[in-house]
Amino acid sequence: MRHPRRLALAFASLTTLALLSPGLARSDDGPPPNPAIDMKGYLRVSLEAAAHRESRRLTEEQFLRMSAEPGVIVLDARSKARYDELHVKGAINLSFPDIAIVSLAQTLPDKNATILIYCNNNFLNNTPVTERALASKRLTASLNLSTYIALYTYGYRNIYELGPQLDIRTTKLEFEGTLAAERDRDVQNRPEGKALAVQQDAELR
Repeated sequence: MRHPRRLALAFASLTTLALLSPGLARSDDGPPPNPAIDMKGYLRVSLEAAAHRESRRLTEEQFLRMSAEPGVIVLDARSKARYDELHVKGAINLSFPDIAIVSLAQTLPDKNATILIYCNNNFLNNTPVTERALASKRLTASLNLSTYIALYTYGYRNIYELGPQLDIRTTKLEFEGTLAAERDRDVQNRPEGKALAVQQDAELR
C-alpha cells in the first residue's frame, strides 16, 4: 500500500536538505570568503619574486663559492625523507609544506642572511639514486620556484638559486645522506664513472 502523503513529505525533506547543503546548494553570493587566503596577492608577489629571481640564479661554480662563505645557508626544501636519503653537503632542511611564520622564525631567523636553494630539477635523473631521491617534477612545478616565491613572500631578499641542471656523476657538489655511499658506488661502477675516477686520480697526482 502506497502512502502519497509520506512520499511527499520525504521528497520535501530531501529537497530542503539539498538546498541547505553547502556542497549542493548554489549560491549567488560567490565563493565563501576566507580572509586567510589571498590569490590576487599571491599572484602579485609571485611576479615580484620572478623579477627578483632573474639576476640571482647561480652557476655551479658560484654556488660552490658562495656556499663556502661564512654565514651562508644552503636550504633544501624537499621532504625530510628525501633529504635524509641525499642532500647537498651542509644543507639544512625545511620541507616546503612546513614553511610557515613560526618555522621560518626558528630555522631562518635572520631575514638578511644569504640563502642558497636547490631542488630535484637541478639534477638529471640518470642513476637509480637520483631517480629515487631527486625525482624530477614538471617544469612549472619545480620546487625552486615555489621555495623562492615563499621565501620572498616572507620578506627574505638575499635568496640565490642553483641555476643549471647537473649530472650527479660529474658535478663538483658533494652529497650526504643514507644513499650517498650508494651514489658513489653507482658512479664508480658505470663506465663514465670509472673514466672520471681515473681522470680525478690523475689530477690529484
